[in-house]
Amino acid sequence: MPAAVHDDGRKVYTQVSSIATIVMLAAGLGTRMNSSLPKVMHTVCGVPLLSHVVAAADGLVADRRVAVLGHGQDLAQSVLPPAWEVATQERQRGTGDALVAAAAYVGDGPVLVLSGDTPLVTTAMLRSFVSAHEQSAVDATVLTMHLERPDGYGRVVRDAAGDVAYIVEQRDATEAERAVCEVNAGMYVLPGRAALDILRGASTDNDQGELYITDVVAGLRRRGARVGAYLLADPAEALGVNSRVDLAEAQHIMRARICRDWMLAGVTIEDPGSTHIDATVRLESDVTILPFTCLRGSTTIGTGSEIGPGATLIDTQVGPGCRVRHSYTEGAVLDASASAGPFTYLRPDAHLGEAAKAGAFVEIKKSSIGPGSKVPHLSYIGDTTIGSATNIGAGNITANYDGRHKHATVIGDNVRTGSDTVFVAPVTIGDGATIGAGSIITKDVPAEALGIARCRQKNIRGYAGRSRGDGDVENDGE
Repeated sequence: MPAAVHDDGRKVYTQVSSIATIVMLAAGLGTRMNSSLPKVMHTVCGVPLLSHVVAAADGLVADRRVAVLGHGQDLAQSVLPPAWEVATQERQRGTGDALVAAAAYVGDGPVLVLSGDTPLVTTAMLRSFVSAHEQSAVDATVLTMHLERPDGYGRVVRDAAGDVAYIVEQRDATEAERAVCEVNAGMYVLPGRAALDILRGASTDNDQGELYITDVVAGLRRRGARVGAYLLADPAEALGVNSRVDLAEAQHIMRARICRDWMLAGVTIEDPGSTHIDATVRLESDVTILPFTCLRGSTTIGTGSEIGPGATLIDTQVGPGCRVRHSYTEGAVLDASASAGPFTYLRPDAHLGEAAKAGAFVEIKKSSIGPGSKVPHLSYIGDTTIGSATNIGAGNITANYDGRHKHATVIGDNVRTGSDTVFVAPVTIGDGATIGAGSIITKDVPAEALGIARCRQKNIRGYAGRSRGDGDVENDGE
């Protein structure tokens, strides 16, 4: 690797690559997905297929990066980083035609051709692939893999010297060619201008009537060029997604990768097989993930927190030392040492302060629960601000909706509310107040006051008999 030398004699090594252009082919219709969504926009572990490939390619040095888009172009283009340029394949007429669509971005240097539907590709593998090409004496290199059951893949046929003679699609292959187990993985390092010249003169006389990028191999051989192969150690890295079955397989493999990486980074995952963690999730060391837990979106978990079992967290920020059991949270924030569950539903903008608790069968929406405060069980809290060290009794409800508008409830510090209390918003409960059980609070309660709002009890003697028609009834009380 070349070194740049500073004036003071220090050497700084820089990564140098012979790749002039990275071309990602992502214009396919994906008809086998049976979906209105472009194939490359289907997600694996929370990230579109396209974005996985882009992330891997962005770890390489190249002069230009271009994505060839077609069906659903606007949606696919929306997830591309600014450094990526876009070429359009107006009609999907094969992989060779897709490369020709990017001709304006291709110069004389080598072109790395990738496929936008291979989410398991890694930067490390691509670096090895490019490096193998650079260190060889060949003019082009094909990424290949050995499969015991190569059905559906193009076969790689080598000559006596071990170079690639040609690639034949399965539907166009003879019986002898179909018996070959080395297959085309769909990625190439090609000489840019020469590849385009060959494709412009190539025939579409094949089973699909398309222009195959694999025709470049035979074309280069006719020109006397050499074509090598880089054999993948792990075929999963080139797994292409063409159906929902493939999508599920890719998801399974990536989930295992993600769990392994987090465990190596200091996270305990008791059962990786039942744990789903999106590629966008961030965990700190000494986090514990219990079985049947799903972590999705932009979720972050602080050190020492324990999540699960049976918890789903979406776009949720969890501080250090928290506990979330059998709960569903979305767009929520839990500060240090807060707890939720079991069976808690934290909706968007729910915020549990430090050491706050949302207990069993509690739903919280767009509300802030202050430090050390508790909503232990069977309550709904919406559009509410609760101060510190307050305890909400069982079965409390903040009635925040009047049929047309949402209204706020404010409950201060050190408040104690009795069971089965309803706060009809807008209403404010002062610091240190107490609310009697069974109250329907429609007016503000001052600080340190006792608020009670309920009817006086009546006992009607003999009511059960009257309901059976047995006789008279006595009324005790008012």
